[in-house]
Amino acid sequence: MTDSRTARAGLRAIALAVALALAGCATSTAPIAPHVQRPAGPVEINLVALNDFHGNLEPTRYTYTPPGADKAVTIQAGGIDVLGGALAAFRKEDKDLLLVAAGDLIGASPAMSGMFADEPTLAAMDRIGLVASSLGNHEFDQGKTELLRQQHGGCDSPRPDKACRFRPDFKGAGYTYLAANVTDQQTGRTLVPGWRVVDVKGVKIGLVGAVLKGVPSVVTASGVRGLRFQDEADAINATLPAMRAAGAQVFVVLIHEGGHTGEPYDKVFCDGLEGPIVGIVKRLDPAIRLVISGHSHKGYLCKVDGRVVTQGDAYGHLLSRIRMTVDPASGKVEDIAVRNVVMAPDAFTPDPQLSAWLKDVRARSQAELDKPVARIAAPLVTRRQNDAGESALGNVVADAALDAMQAQGVQVAFMNPGGMRNDLQAGSDGTVTFGQAQAVLPFGNTQVVMDLTGAQLRTVLEQQWERPDGAMMLQVSRTLAYQWDATKPKGSRIVPGSLKVAGVPVDDARVYRISANNFLAEGGDKFPVFGQGTNRNDTGVRDLDTLVAYLKRHPETGAANAAAQPRIVKLR
Repeated sequence: MTDSRTARAGLRAIALAVALALAGCATSTAPIAPHVQRPAGPVEINLVALNDFHGNLEPTRYTYTPPGADKAVTIQAGGIDVLGGALAAFRKEDKDLLLVAAGDLIGASPAMSGMFADEPTLAAMDRIGLVASSLGNHEFDQGKTELLRQQHGGCDSPRPDKACRFRPDFKGAGYTYLAANVTDQQTGRTLVPGWRVVDVKGVKIGLVGAVLKGVPSVVTASGVRGLRFQDEADAINATLPAMRAAGAQVFVVLIHEGGHTGEPYDKVFCDGLEGPIVGIVKRLDPAIRLVISGHSHKGYLCKVDGRVVTQGDAYGHLLSRIRMTVDPASGKVEDIAVRNVVMAPDAFTPDPQLSAWLKDVRARSQAELDKPVARIAAPLVTRRQNDAGESALGNVVADAALDAMQAQGVQVAFMNPGGMRNDLQAGSDGTVTFGQAQAVLPFGNTQVVMDLTGAQLRTVLEQQWERPDGAMMLQVSRTLAYQWDATKPKGSRIVPGSLKVAGVPVDDARVYRISANNFLAEGGDKFPVFGQGTNRNDTGVRDLDTLVAYLKRHPETGAANAAAQPRIVKLR
């Protein structure tokens, strides 16, 4: 990359040309000059990485403990103009800085981006000079057709009400999406290029992308239909011979899979990293020294078996700065220095052109977002769960689905907690705008109704604890109630006789009509029993519409005395 507009535009043009020519191929490379004069001494290669941006063009709340401080602080961090200002400052230090990402740049986005099919975010990434990103699971939210449209451009979209509304001549992302482990089952080729090679200061950098192989468990079945997700480490390792043949000397992994650690976001070379990324890194080819990760929304700078593994939290809160010292003759990485930089509003001068652009995007979306849709009794309805696993917002969303589907005979409605991306934050007088409601349910999921037996209902609830990463407590409508006992073994935590529908004990042999969003209905979030439901009907009714309708009918929402009898009770 370079600090001049011409050079940056050239890199983006190369990225787009490669993607267009090689989409569906397992390899991609930038043109390689046959007679490159390599520097005589060690070369510093500077990279900046981000992950899990999720369409957050504006700053969002971030809580962290600054270096040397005794306690945490909360600020509004990020914003595309602040990121642009930071990158401009970094490029003054090195005009050849390489900006890369580790997926989930879009999806589950605030309304400002989501209402335009995330095309503003794709444009913003081009404006800050992004070169390549791995795919993330949210890039699959709308299926492969939409994913490829977002890469290559055009208006043929499963979301005609959103596509090309931002610009009628949508050209697609100027950066290259990479995923070596995602194969189109019809063609047998990768859905997008698996890798590409870029020249930085005469050193050939091989960028290889991957996404968690468990994407089918966190995305709707329709979003991944016709695709196969392979083991991450195996797919990455398999690309190295081709990258070497294309001239690559140094290898950098961009992977949408992550981990967690109790160590600070800015601790250099932490050694307490845990989670799926650790096992993947340990199996990578020894030539790979740097892994840029995502998905877990954590900030860390760790080492695993001598390799550097980074992640920059989420939403643009952090940018990871990485400096590699490379011997240009041998390609040996002699040193890697890393730091995570908080995108605080007073740390960098916002890019004025991006600020003006953001103002325009905001103005175009604000008229729609600011429309009042309801007035409730309190300015905040939280998704924070109590000790039993129940939340005020979860109750509201589940009840909204129940009310909307009762005409179809639905007796119980379920909501997955991860589908609620924000608390419901109303105005001080309780006025809820369309934008505030959409921030809660940004996916555009639809309501599916189906039949489950009482035994299946019980199994679904037991599956809340049958996962290695902690319990995931489903939010349930007012018609369902049960008690659970944490001292009992997994698989038998529902207290016998306590599971009731409409106050009547559940009969394992009886059939119950239930509703869930299409993500859960297809077995998402590792609840496969939902996928076994019979007599299914996708109503096409959006969960956001059911929420808005419910809030209009229930102005008491949020009142201290509005909570009904607890639905979920933890005995001990």
